[in-house]
Amino acid sequence: MLVLGIESSCDETAAAIVDDTGWVHADVVHSQIGLHAPYGGVVPELASRDHLRNVGPVVRSALDGAGVRLADVHGIAVTNRPGLVGALLVGVQAAKGLAWAAGKPLVGVDHLMGHLLAVFLRRATGDADVPGFPFVCLLASGGHTAIYRVDAPDAAAITELGATRDDAAGEAFDKVAKLLGLGYPGGPVVERLARGGDAARVKLPAPMAGSDSLEMSFSGIKTKVAQLVASGGVPATSAGVADVCAAFQAAVTGVLAAKLIEGAAREGVSEVVIGGGVAANLELRRRASELGARRGVRVFVPPLASCTDNAAMIAYAGSVRLSRGERDGWELLATSETSLERKTRKGRGRR
Repeated sequence: MLVLGIESSCDETAAAIVDDTGWVHADVVHSQIGLHAPYGGVVPELASRDHLRNVGPVVRSALDGAGVRLADVHGIAVTNRPGLVGALLVGVQAAKGLAWAAGKPLVGVDHLMGHLLAVFLRRATGDADVPGFPFVCLLASGGHTAIYRVDAPDAAAITELGATRDDAAGEAFDKVAKLLGLGYPGGPVVERLARGGDAARVKLPAPMAGSDSLEMSFSGIKTKVAQLVASGGVPATSAGVADVCAAFQAAVTGVLAAKLIEGAAREGVSEVVIGGGVAANLELRRRASELGARRGVRVFVPPLASCTDNAAMIAYAGSVRLSRGERDGWELLATSETSLERKTRKGRGRR
């Protein structure tokens, strides 16, 4: 089964062709980083207009890259939640038009489900080592940070074990970068500078590290960095900035890794997955792998290309729905809510 996936939830216009084994035949991403960088963050109106300009060319490029025509795909999957509603609308309407024109079944995909299942994508020969069900997943991105128990690739079989009470981890990375004058997007810059820094030189609290809960909070450590900058200014040397980045990254990744592995232990699960844009952070991968090895837990992380927003994960998640016979009609809507937050949490809720 070949599925065309379309992703437009935020600031990437993406399209991909993926089959139901997870093999990625084509994956095209048009980034808007240059468009939003002057503003220090995503401007929703600009994002929507850029999606409108690029969704057609990106879809054509994906079809060409896979060497197929629209008539050759068996279904179309599109991100319809959560995200910037105007941006989502562009992708949803494009998918509806393509599905109607080609007579293909259409399914909407929760963006978070895409990240949860991205670990099953295969981009190269030999990419076959994947977790079994159940597994525990840390989903960490700029908009969401939560830990889930995943018993099957279905929202009804996923239970939230803990989540951030305020800022998402990726959001905290970007805000700290902005405080330090590092530009947008800040997460990759903080990670790069942290490699040359000494975390021991800057005292930052590990957020909720001592809590017995799997809940998290990242607004406090962001505020601590803001206080450091307010009282002493941005460090005058590159080494000083690198030290702040190292301390911040160590505190955040340490908490994420510890709570993920602890969640697996509590659930009696021996395999964990890290998904979302923050999964691209190499320090988080290292910490989770080391802690998992000590506690007998296998850690699975998608390739870097599958961590950041992409349409391949949407196409694969859509193939799961299509293979179950699920279909969405023309009433498919774009919404800012994720289906995963509507379930009763096993742990303490965020609100």
